[in-house]
Amino acid sequence: MNLDQLASVAQAMVADNKGLLAADESTGTITKRFDTINVESTEDNRRDYRELLFRAEGIGKFISGAILYDETIRQSAADGSRLVDVMESQGVIPGIKVDAGAKPLAGSDGETITEGLDGLAGRVEEYVKLGAMFAKWRAVINIGDNMPSGYAIHVNAHALARYAKICQEGGLVPIVEPEVLMDGDHDIDTCQQVTEETLNSVFGELYAQEVTLEGMILKPNMVISGTDASGRADIDEVAGRTVATMLRCVPAAVPGIMFLSGGQTEVEATAHLQAMNADYDNLPWTLSYSYGRALQASALQAWVGKSENVSAAQQALLTRANLNSAACASTYTGEAA
Repeated sequence: MNLDQLASVAQAMVADNKGLLAADESTGTITKRFDTINVESTEDNRRDYRELLFRAEGIGKFISGAILYDETIRQSAADGSRLVDVMESQGVIPGIKVDAGAKPLAGSDGETITEGLDGLAGRVEEYVKLGAMFAKWRAVINIGDNMPSGYAIHVNAHALARYAKICQEGGLVPIVEPEVLMDGDHDIDTCQQVTEETLNSVFGELYAQEVTLEGMILKPNMVISGTDASGRADIDEVAGRTVATMLRCVPAAVPGIMFLSGGQTEVEATAHLQAMNADYDNLPWTLSYSYGRALQASALQAWVGKSENVSAAQQALLTRANLNSAACASTYTGEAA
């Protein structure tokens, strides 16, 4: 394990007001996205869509890396070029989703555990050979009646730390993603309490398993009201609560916090990131973004599966990425919702 190399990659992922493009949707998830634009989810269509994202001219100015799905990291573009090589030609670092998804947690009703530790070391070795330089593993924490349980938080934190250690030993920077879901009618106080409990458990496990903090990235949720909450917290409160939680829970040794969008609209996700960077100085880590839908939604709608729309879809992606990069630099000035 080359700790200096891991730290160098982690720093590059959050450098120069750049963020990550999460293009790691499973086949099932991207099929649902394609259904919204009436496009059949074939291997070629999935390849064509991801290729247009990675070929957007100048994407490397705003995007430091992209998280890929297993299918994508093995694919070649229409002209025969490996998609990984297309990304690298734009200065975009290839990453890979390595978890096997959230599955029902034994002994709990309505909670999940993310699986995929079995055979992970071998998969990491293969992904490194395929060109990956970082990895991602998502744990899901639900808020609801009698949820989350301490049991669910603990087992997911343990799995995240085990994954992170295996990745570092194999040469990949781990993105540690504990997501407290927005689903529900809970208020922002509840989200903050659960997020802090979750992060404290995660970092306790990372310490216990001797994960090198300088060679990892944290990808948490923002502290935000539930989707169905009444009187949802505004942009400034979300920013303030989120930064306060990160200061309480995230060690300064972590190079960057790259927030997930977690069901926010494109505009909401960018506005919250802007408020955090504009209102809070001298933070110990870089605050950036690792968005999926909040970067891709407009591009997907512009494309609708038609080759003549590729340029428009790429422009939509570049516009979104540029706005989020501006939010990292505290220069985002807003837009019509």
